[in-house]
Amino acid sequence: MLLTQKKLVELARSLEDRTDLDPSDWSAFREDAHRILNDMLDYVEGIRHRPVWSKMPNEIRKAFHAPLPGSGRELSTIHTEFMDTVLPYTVGNVHPRFMGWVHGGGTAVGMVGEMVAAGLNANLGGRDHAPIEVERQVVRWIADLFHFPATATGLLVTGTSIANFIAVLIARVATLGAEVRRTGIGSHALVAYASTAIHNCVPKALDMAGFGTDALRLIQVDESGRIDLIALADTVTRDRNLGYRPFLVVGSAGTVNTGAIDDLLELSRFCRREGLWFHIDGAIGALGMLSPTLRPRFSGLEQADSIAFDFHKWGQIPYDAGCLLVRDGATQECAFATDAAAAYLRRESRGLAGGEAPWPCDLGPDLSRGFRALKVWYSFQALGADRLGAAIERTCTLAQYLSLRIELETDLEHMTPTTLNIVCFRYRFSCDGNRQNAELAADIQESGRAVLSTTKIGGNTVLRCAIVNHRSRVEDMDILVDTVLVLGRQRAAETGSA
Repeated sequence: MLLTQKKLVELARSLEDRTDLDPSDWSAFREDAHRILNDMLDYVEGIRHRPVWSKMPNEIRKAFHAPLPGSGRELSTIHTEFMDTVLPYTVGNVHPRFMGWVHGGGTAVGMVGEMVAAGLNANLGGRDHAPIEVERQVVRWIADLFHFPATATGLLVTGTSIANFIAVLIARVATLGAEVRRTGIGSHALVAYASTAIHNCVPKALDMAGFGTDALRLIQVDESGRIDLIALADTVTRDRNLGYRPFLVVGSAGTVNTGAIDDLLELSRFCRREGLWFHIDGAIGALGMLSPTLRPRFSGLEQADSIAFDFHKWGQIPYDAGCLLVRDGATQECAFATDAAAAYLRRESRGLAGGEAPWPCDLGPDLSRGFRALKVWYSFQALGADRLGAAIERTCTLAQYLSLRIELETDLEHMTPTTLNIVCFRYRFSCDGNRQNAELAADIQESGRAVLSTTKIGGNTVLRCAIVNHRSRVEDMDILVDTVLVLGRQRAAETGSA
């Protein structure tokens, strides 16, 4: 006993030295933290006066090969390094003329929500605490927006790529029953369907779920870029005759290439007749439901069995914030909940280990989950659904303006109908147009004036402009067109393709 008491005293003394990770001087830390926040607010406020993108010099890049620091440095010193080596060389999607890929611009209020969430450091896997109620409220808001029933459940995830993957797993259970979680797919020859314009995360989801990418039948699109319903029906019939088991159709609420919206209402009717799970990839356009003007274009979305979409695109929430919504919450729970939880994860009837079932970890693969919902909650509360909807609608109007500007320029060629906020066009080079337009896109990016990406339309390499940022204005469309014309003419003259 005396030896034990002596050991206890020795251990207590050894622990008297402070070893926690909080600041030793809170006042000094607070001053540094306020300066850092102000620097980031200054960055966003003055973003229009910066290049959209700048290539990182090799000497700066080499700085990131420094070894792991053994001892700490002052926060102010680290922030100075960040301002010099990181901030000037980011992807640029905060800028109003970043139109290369479908990235949201973020907002100042979203930044605050992210900061507060980091301060709480909540794990939203489960248990009884307020952050989970915040996420449930956000899910209910979206369920109401999409006209889903009270049985719907949902989950905030990193993005639509993971949301689509989770939806495939849910569709698998809906088709084969919960037993498939134990026995696996086995000899079940399940096949799924989507258009050739579907995002590549969908075949990847089939891959990760163990079906293999060959299990995804890619259906041709019509002249508007929408899935061909007759070809879909024919393919499903053929597969059944060959002994396959169709189980899933993935529709697009805005394709990544052109923004085309599948006929969601007819797809839903087809899936009901055929007994197929109807999932919608709404990463690009589903939040168009916030706009009364755009809402009719998404008719049929409310009939889906599940919808994946991103808050961090049209919703302008800081990365990352994706969401999966499932019509029948019992099916989602069946796909992920388990009765064989380890003792340390056991649910209780009271205390912190209690709380309303299902826990978020019963609805998806993650037990450790960040508080993504808070920045969404802050943003919807501070900005309001109407204002967010108006910003979404405005990007589509800007796309129409850009399309008209392109049609007025003889050096430019409009390539696809502008359905939502994506405009595809190309510069009319006299020869080698595919390579020259690809090079032109890089010229534009390196100019710092704007960022476009490229895609393929009918075998042609085209410039793709995705107007997602709420900061974009008419003047940005004009600067973009002027930049394309100046650099296009310069390239045409230099390469002899005028």
